[in-house]
Amino acid sequence: MTPLVLIPGMMCDARLFGPQIASLSGKRDVHLASLARPGGIVDIALAFLETAPPRFALCGLSMGGIVAMEILRQAPDRVDRIALLDTNPLAERDDVKQRRLPQMQAVREGDLAGVMRDEMKPNYLAEGPRRSDVLDLCMKMALDLGAEVFLRQSQALMDRGDQTKTLAKADLPALVLCGRHDTLCPVARHEFMAGLIPNAHLEIIDDAGHLPTLEQPLQTTAALIRWLEA
Repeated sequence: MTPLVLIPGMMCDARLFGPQIASLSGKRDVHLASLARPGGIVDIALAFLETAPPRFALCGLSMGGIVAMEILRQAPDRVDRIALLDTNPLAERDDVKQRRLPQMQAVREGDLAGVMRDEMKPNYLAEGPRRSDVLDLCMKMALDLGAEVFLRQSQALMDRGDQTKTLAKADLPALVLCGRHDTLCPVARHEFMAGLIPNAHLEIIDDAGHLPTLEQPLQTTAALIRWLEA
């Protein structure tokens, strides 16, 4: 059975996919790609491919989806299928780059917790009973990864390229999924992505924002199982 590779989002680790790993790891080999290593998106993808299985199913969320698209660009013959969750195929806009700069400066000055608390994850999640627990977990993941990872990842996102041509050439089973209330990577962006990929299936998760793997784990896992079995 084809191994599954999961790539977490910015300042997240395996805990972002905790429910999915628990459900799927008994059925197939599950690998986690790290975004904590130095370098830009191209470098992260290249380093992953050096040790990855020969062929794999690939799933990335947010920054993880951006890296997944770069892996697909570099090695399309090694990707059996792809799932892109709450992500963005476009290069970063100049206004978004400008908003990152004060965040990065605050983190350099020792306020990673404040940046995460006030400017990032709280704006990404839907209202609901899991919101507080998910925010707590996001903070733990971010603080465990630390300021240097935040700065490297921020720079990598600022410098990333456009992947629309990669998606238009992607002749493989593809799932494009997002939370209905994702304000960072909204539904319209995922409709655009799904329209680019010849064999894409678009799935919108109700009552979820930017992190449906944690906000609505059962629905998200079910969608991933359908994609893996298609």
